[in-house]
Amino acid sequence: MNWQGKTVGYALSGSHCTFAEVMPQIQRFIDAGAKVVPIVSQTILTTDTRFGTSENWQKQLKDITGNDIISTIVDAEPLGPSKLLDVMVIAPCTGNTTSKLANAMTDGPVLMAAKAQMRNQRPLVLAISTNDGLGLNAANIAKLLVTKNIYFVPYGQDAPKAKPNSLVARMDLIMETCEAALEGKQLQPLLVERFNS
Repeated sequence: MNWQGKTVGYALSGSHCTFAEVMPQIQRFIDAGAKVVPIVSQTILTTDTRFGTSENWQKQLKDITGNDIISTIVDAEPLGPSKLLDVMVIAPCTGNTTSKLANAMTDGPVLMAAKAQMRNQRPLVLAISTNDGLGLNAANIAKLLVTKNIYFVPYGQDAPKAKPNSLVARMDLIMETCEAALEGKQLQPLLVERFNS
């Protein structure tokens, strides 16, 4: 696919252990010629973890994309009327974000941007990273699987013995999933092996 002239909304929610895995995927879009608009949840703005500091992740996003970060509901709302985004990705998409999206809760910039994308009937791609994907969040994932214009990056159990309910997307398939989504298709196979332990 030719990404020249395409605008990708790239949203990150608070699965901090996955950030290092998704940053190279943002770079892939840039290298392919797309414009990338970074969007972050409140936790990324305020939380330092053993996986890195808030300041470091924000700097990486700005350096890779060359764009300011959308970090408030007020900044995200105009994405609807402007129809700026050809495709939007939430990667990583936490269980909390999955649950709120499935139940129409819009309480932060990532969810407001997702709502704007859905309003415009344009593709929204989710790369889940949740410890309860096969637990309480299974119902929310099922709800989103049958929602028009929502597509999933192929996912599987990342640690079936240690965390049997945990599901994580194959982050290296984000671009391919977006390409399929722009054609109105779900990248297959959807369920993949992703064993770490």
